[in-house]
Amino acid sequence: MRKLRLAVLSGALAVIGACGGGSSTPAPSPSPTPTPTPTTTTANVSIPVGARTAGSAAYMPNPVMITAGSTVTWTNNDTIPHTSTSDSGAFDSGNIAPGAKFSFTFNTRGTFPYHCTLHTGMVASVVVQ
Repeated sequence: MRKLRLAVLSGALAVIGACGGGSSTPAPSPSPTPTPTPTTTTANVSIPVGARTAGSAAYMPNPVMITAGSTVTWTNNDTIPHTSTSDSGAFDSGNIAPGAKFSFTFNTRGTFPYHCTLHTGMVASVVVQ
């Protein structure tokens, strides 16, 4: 019985020795998660029902993040007309009827604040990178 135990123990040590190896490599430290950069060529902004009293939530998403050369399309999902009018005059949709859309292509980088000329509390911005 003693010889059997010795044989089992010797075999187990041989297996452990063969699996172990002489050195170990430490696990790589995690890399920081990069901040996503906008890569879209189109973006959609919704004007929801009740937007006239929604303030900065009147255009969704707000802000909308895009790259230069991208097109933003605003869709009026409300039951009344609204506008998407640049604070600097870069774009102006005119009245967007319920269910209608307006699109504009942003070719230069920058932040473009805009508002609804019919409902002054409706504000948002497009960030072009």
